[in-house]
Amino acid sequence: MPPVDRIRNIAVGLVVREGHALVEIYPATERHEPFARALGGGVEFGETAAAAVRREFLEELGIEVDEAVPLAVTENIFDSGWAKGHEVVHVFLVRSAALDALALSGGLPVLDNHTIARWVPLADLRAQKPPFYPVGMIDLAEALDRAPSPGRTPDADLLS
Repeated sequence: MPPVDRIRNIAVGLVVREGHALVEIYPATERHEPFARALGGGVEFGETAAAAVRREFLEELGIEVDEAVPLAVTENIFDSGWAKGHEVVHVFLVRSAALDALALSGGLPVLDNHTIARWVPLADLRAQKPPFYPVGMIDLAEALDRAPSPGRTPDADLLS
């Protein structure tokens, strides 16, 4: 967890298909209940956010990203109960043939920690079963799901 006085830049990718989002699932611990998080991580010094999201998908899932389309930049200011955080979140629509081939009933181990990535219905994420972070990701994921065709980025009015 970053120190209280540090703003962390992160890049995350949303992968949405057939009413589901591919998310990283964190199991319950003594510090928190289970939660879902958009896949991605920190932007390194000298790295663009687009390069970071591509690198993170490769490091976390072993997956090459075919396309990373910028969607939004949001802020996530939170208190997890044991640490405070402040993130600037660069959000991308991520497309990958490898992820398109992943069955909705399937999942992937996250290679750099103890979590898994799996498809979760958007309705469950909206109901916070489990909660979906960073804040605002469910709205963007639902907008992607409502986009007129699978290959199109949603228009600005869909994201509002």
